Amino acid sequence: MDIWLQQLLIGISLGAIYALIALGYTMVYGIIKLINFAHGDVFMIGAFVGYYALTAFHLGFVPSLLIAMVASALLGVTIERVAYRRLRNALRLNALTTAIGVSLFIEYTTIYARGAQPAAYPALFPNRRLELFGASIKWDAVVILLTAVALMAVLQLIVQRTKTGKAMRAVSFDLEAARLMGISVNRTISITFALGSALGGAAGVIYGLYYTKIDPFMGVLTGLKAFVAAVLGGIGSIPGAMVGGLVIGLVETLVSAVGLSLFRDAAAFLILILILLFRPEGLFGRHAPEKV
Repeated sequence: MDIWLQQLLIGISLGAIYALIALGYTMVYGIIKLINFAHGDVFMIGAFVGYYALTAFHLGFVPSLLIAMVASALLGVTIERVAYRRLRNALRLNALTTAIGVSLFIEYTTIYARGAQPAAYPALFPNRRLELFGASIKWDAVVILLTAVALMAVLQLIVQRTKTGKAMRAVSFDLEAARLMGISVNRTISITFALGSALGGAAGVIYGLYYTKIDPFMGVLTGLKAFVAAVLGGIGSIPGAMVGGLVIGLVETLVSAVGLSLFRDAAAFLILILILLFRPEGLFGRHAPEKV
């Protein structure tokens, strides 16, 4: 029982990382119907910014997290302004191809700047564990879970309780009508990219804290699994992205716990296949047939 409780808490912590990344996918799709495949690399940049803040400048966890979030937000806004804005009314395939190109550009620019070798995050909480109902949990997992929950709560507060959040929901519902009502659509979309990218950067820092090793290609597989989480929850749904991330994290942990660790990555994509076959709108999505 203690072992399963421990695995459950580990799965929730891992799922919280996926949920933070998935929020970036779902927010951008919800507002401009774009799958931003460069988001996984924004997550990677956040991990490296946090790493250098911790090791080169010897800052603490919270300042490093905030710096990574700011850097990722600025990168996200730059990507939207330079690469995506002029393609907003273009064919979906054009925007998708551009997103893949931006992803590759970020990865290989990072390799050019620092090399392809991985880096190891410093241990911020060495040998510290939390005893909970007889289960021994690494303090890192507790910090990850608390940080992720706090960030998701702040996001929900911004979206539901602020004027900016109301503008985001209006643009998501009908972009042209929002423009006619006096909402600055470009500004609202930039804020959406900034928020989603900031959460991705935060996920990069806590990922490094959890897994220790980071590298320039870390955003590829992790980003794809977070995208699966967004689709599972219902792409465009913020609560859906949170739940989808937790489900993917729990499934991966369960697969590893029963001795099938080699199949943990495949499990996420099996879920993607099943959700597309039986409920393509996702758990929290609604089927909306297109008018022709």
